[in-house]
Amino acid sequence: MRKTLLAVAAFSTALLVGCGNSESVTVTISNPLDMERTGEMVEVPVDDIYEQLNLADTAQFVIYDEKAQEVPYQLTYDDKVVFPVSIASNASVNYTIQQGTPGIVNTVVYGRYYPERLDDIAWENDRAAYRAYGPALQRSGEKAYGYDVFTKNTEDLVVEDRYAMELDSMAWVQINALRDAGKKEAADSLVRTISYHVDHGNGMDCYAVGPTLGGGTSALMPDSTIVYPYCYKDYEILDNGPLRFTVKLVFNPLVVKNDSNVIETRIIQLDKGSQLNKTTVTYDYLTQTTPVAAGLVLHAANPKGYTYDASAGYIAYADPTTEPHSDNGVVYVGAVFPEAVQTRVQLFNKPVGDALGHVLGVCDYEAGNEFVYYWGSGWSKYGFSKADDWNKYLKDYAQKVRNPLTVSIQK
Repeated sequence: MRKTLLAVAAFSTALLVGCGNSESVTVTISNPLDMERTGEMVEVPVDDIYEQLNLADTAQFVIYDEKAQEVPYQLTYDDKVVFPVSIASNASVNYTIQQGTPGIVNTVVYGRYYPERLDDIAWENDRAAYRAYGPALQRSGEKAYGYDVFTKNTEDLVVEDRYAMELDSMAWVQINALRDAGKKEAADSLVRTISYHVDHGNGMDCYAVGPTLGGGTSALMPDSTIVYPYCYKDYEILDNGPLRFTVKLVFNPLVVKNDSNVIETRIIQLDKGSQLNKTTVTYDYLTQTTPVAAGLVLHAANPKGYTYDASAGYIAYADPTTEPHSDNGVVYVGAVFPEAVQTRVQLFNKPVGDALGHVLGVCDYEAGNEFVYYWGSGWSKYGFSKADDWNKYLKDYAQKVRNPLTVSIQK
């Protein structure tokens, strides 16, 4: 099927009336919760739309809300139509779909592979940005197992520019020349002007991962011992905006008790407006039920800054950043679980650098199944003024994934 990125603009009622001769289908979306849900992404099988409208799979269509405004949407790799909806508590809302040419929307979710930076995969939406480390980093010997977090305080896409600044070859020629000439202070000053570890007005990389699970990575835990996945081996970007980014990561074989060839695969998905990445994890060639955890690293500058609530379905941590006494704010990290988990703190036998251990959400993984959870971050300089704000966001998010919107489609 054709995978075209489609979306949006504001279309008038007159335009909708002008298209009134076309057949249409109605998508009814219901919210079972006693909370308003704004900008939440829903999925509809695209084949259902084509079938109901009797369209060829090369035809285009338009989605309208109840105010006759055009709604942005995207066709995804797995043959879904995804679009944002807003619904009051305990309410339903109708969206109309009919044949037509959609408007164009600016891409607000984007990611790519960065071979120029040790094979990073980095991606972002209008709320946050993330990174997974790749094979070149592993070959370097650096130990970095978990997801990294880039803070941001703008809806604009910023990661591409950050990498371009950080890796500016002409600037590095000057920096190295200054160092060779013994002018360390001048070299360091120039580094600060290009580094993504410095906030140039839209956020920065001020989160420490190291040999930990970082900002929400999953790992098997036989006998309560974390089997750390290293950097990904292979990748495939499946969706790349405008509303959803999806990447598939496959990892090198792991030894897990009696199984010596366990292959981990992750499907990571980030939607417009969400602080959290939906992640689906599978382990091929794992023959026995094994605990699996998602974890957040705890740092020495805030050893008690974690929260966990198994019944509410989330874990959280207020990370003090790589320079706790600077003006970098607080990086809030968290994970949300659709299914029941056990939650706890597990400390290292001795600190690893300034890392003390993890706050974990743990459940049993059965061979052949999927482990689905959500992980991500917020920043004290972009919508989360205190830890209570972040914890409420996670608690509400868990309610939403445990009580999904219901979708029906009919002519």
